Amino acid sequence: MNDCEMAIEILRKTNDGNDLCPRHLWLIENAVNGKLNDRGQEEFKELYEKVISGKYQRPYFHGIEHLTINHQGMVCWKDKEIENYSFPYAFSKEAQEAARELAERCRHLEKIGVEINSINVIWHWSKYKDKKKARRSK
Repeated sequence: MNDCEMAIEILRKTNDGNDLCPRHLWLIENAVNGKLNDRGQEEFKELYEKVISGKYQRPYFHGIEHLTINHQGMVCWKDKEIENYSFPYAFSKEAQEAARELAERCRHLEKIGVEINSINVIWHWSKYKDKKKARRSK
């Protein structure tokens, strides 16, 4: 099977690539265009095997658990859109630090029982940042 055929199978099994992370979609594009070095070719084959075997999971954004990014730059916490990062900024050191802050905010909001959405995480953050989990009365 050549790279183009492998790419077609990957896309077919990932909702036309919509279930892939942006980096993996880029990897497919470069494989089809013959622009992968040996390491890239190895990574492409690993991606193919994971997708075909049903073991592919979108990697966490900057390695931060529960944080992902889609092809439009929407950063999501457990599949809920919370922020938008432009490319290539999204993969910069500054964006990594900002993503860590987003994750901390989301964990805090979950802990105090507040809905995770862009309004609460970004725009109303000052309202929630110092709140503690409400105690239940007996």
